[in-house]
Amino acid sequence: MTGHIAALYRHPVKGFTPERLDHADLTIGGPFPCDRLYAVENGPSGFDPAASAFVSKQKFAVLAAIPEVAMARTAYDETTHTLRATAPGQPDFEAPMAEAAGQAAFAIWLAGLLGEAAQGPLRVIEAPGHRFMDHPLGHVSIINLATVRDLEAKIGRPLDPMRFRGNVYVEGWPAWVENGWAGRELMVGFARAKVYKPIVRCAATHVDPTTAERDMDVVKALFDNYGHMNLGIYVHVTDGGRLTVGDACTEPEAPE
Repeated sequence: MTGHIAALYRHPVKGFTPERLDHADLTIGGPFPCDRLYAVENGPSGFDPAASAFVSKQKFAVLAAIPEVAMARTAYDETTHTLRATAPGQPDFEAPMAEAAGQAAFAIWLAGLLGEAAQGPLRVIEAPGHRFMDHPLGHVSIINLATVRDLEAKIGRPLDPMRFRGNVYVEGWPAWVENGWAGRELMVGFARAKVYKPIVRCAATHVDPTTAERDMDVVKALFDNYGHMNLGIYVHVTDGGRLTVGDACTEPEAPE
């Protein structure tokens, strides 16, 4: 059974605007390119750039804790490391994120947007080679669009796939088939990856990415309809290669 890549997204700043790509190059054991490079502390997180380690997303300015984060529209230029941002009632922002002054400026701009919704103080953090993933082993995420549509039908109202903040969105797989693939390998474009585990969902999915309103209890809908809170899978890249929108995504071979 073969699906195809319908869309590719990166999230340069954790919790902020997904950026659509035409292609992406995966490397063995590596994360999705330019994904979750930066995070914004919502009060001290304990993150040490000199000894970077996993920190729970609850320590950051993310949708699960602050729906108003979705009001910001960000865009990152990986060549110049420049971040641009816009939001209602805020001046347009532009600064180099590779510089401490630029990071501090974005934190100030964001504080003006979030106001009392943020506990603060806000601070942009990053470290060479570190990615601010929701799970310490969640290298690359894949969303099956048929699964999203099945949940949408159960809920009885539109469900934007962007609520699930995946890297690779796939068409052509049966709904929910991916939940049984842990430990098996599949081809994604010209890369090979091993499925790690289903993704357990949280309150970030309750926020409409367009309106910034917490308008739907997706986690409860998953549990009530399926008896679990999973949607999407994490995979680990075992053989690098390019992914291009339209490329094939093959179901893993059946275990012997």
